[in-house]
Amino acid sequence: MAYLLPSEFVTKMVDAGESKVLMSTRDTVIRAYMAGAILALAAVFAVTVTVQTGYPIIGAILFPVGFCMLYLLGFDLLTGVFVLTPLALIDKRPGVTLKGVLRNWGLVFAGNFLGAFTVALLMAIVFTFGFSTEPDKVGSIIAGIGEKRTLGYAQYGAAGMLTVFVRGMLCNWMVSTGVVGAMISTSVTGKVVAMWMPIMVFFGMTFEHSIVNMFLFPSAMLMGGDFSIMDYIIWNELPVVLGNLVGGLAFTGLTLYATHIRTAAKRSVR
Repeated sequence: MAYLLPSEFVTKMVDAGESKVLMSTRDTVIRAYMAGAILALAAVFAVTVTVQTGYPIIGAILFPVGFCMLYLLGFDLLTGVFVLTPLALIDKRPGVTLKGVLRNWGLVFAGNFLGAFTVALLMAIVFTFGFSTEPDKVGSIIAGIGEKRTLGYAQYGAAGMLTVFVRGMLCNWMVSTGVVGAMISTSVTGKVVAMWMPIMVFFGMTFEHSIVNMFLFPSAMLMGGDFSIMDYIIWNELPVVLGNLVGGLAFTGLTLYATHIRTAAKRSVR
């Protein structure tokens, strides 16, 4: 499957981070919008399959199809640029600045949210027959997820905040490993296999992914979820975004860069 050595694919990670920082505003937003929309559709698909079969593991097995589609098409998720763009800054690539990295994050966040919200609105129309009826079974479950993952954390106070943050960290450890998986092989089959495994783990473990949540929570609110916008922002989106940043960068980006690009000196044998 045309496997690349770690030193080769980590160099590709740095190259990708550089290209994303230097990308035009138009292209950055378009690619982020489509990524958010496709991932949201994959989330609907996974929840629908879970409801139809009664087995959450089947939804987890099939969810990565959306992730694979969007990365094969060259689109960008916030969870991915959190890992790749800082590496280009650390590597001192020409033209890459902290301001440029933060600009990229802001644009990708906005594009991801707009794409996910578009699908949330369209699927809410489908689930409620144009808001003329109560949501169907899948819609009701999505609305329930919104309440459970906001008010469910809030009732535990600081412990709940810590929990959602850690679940965000663990999520992007796996998701960013999937991003790297797209660079491990030069064949479509190899890329898909390498991406599929960690994404299945993240979804099956119900970790917190900021872009999936950009679909779940607005969708739940559109269908009568009993929580507020501030509940969503404070008790989910903000701590999840921060957790995604820390987990992906610490466990995936920096570790791979440190040991495959900035390697330590070899031991001397006497």
